[in-house]
Amino acid sequence: MTTFLLALLIGYASGSVPYGLLLTRAAGLGDIRKIGSGNIGATNVLRTGNKKVAGATLLLDALKGAVPVVLLTFAWGRESGFAAGLGSLLGHIFPLWLGFRGGKGVATGAGAILGAAWWLGLACAAVWLVMARVSRISSLSALVACSAAPLIALATGDHQLALYALALTVLIMARHRDNIRRLLAGEEPRIGSKS
Repeated sequence: MTTFLLALLIGYASGSVPYGLLLTRAAGLGDIRKIGSGNIGATNVLRTGNKKVAGATLLLDALKGAVPVVLLTFAWGRESGFAAGLGSLLGHIFPLWLGFRGGKGVATGAGAILGAAWWLGLACAAVWLVMARVSRISSLSALVACSAAPLIALATGDHQLALYALALTVLIMARHRDNIRRLLAGEEPRIGSKS
């Protein structure tokens, strides 16, 4: 139990670094929380029009989910890796440094999945890409890819991985409540749209 909690805290510390906010400020783009949706993630960073900063945010947000999972799985075993992944997502969504108001967790959750099972991460990325190509709506693509993760894991018979993916999916879905409402109303912005 002590190892699990320590892994959770290490993951949280990694996940709570607000790369979107730091990178947009460093690039002279202002406070990302005052642009578009106010989210600190890559999709909102893209609304500034700076694709390089958005790409860097996406990469770093994914890495802060993947790296602790890989390291702690290697050091302490699979369950500790899962705890680190869950912690990284909680850190991104509820960062202490930003008054517990963070991002929606898609890139960090994807990294946490990729770190735990690279093949599942790639499968979810493929689902996201197909949905993004068809719908041009980032949130819809993310919700479909997240929903696919536990189902794909379950289909392989890996119940532990499926439960882990489900926990991440529930957190991401809960953080997308407003997006779901806008999707149902036909008001969700499309990829690349500016504020």
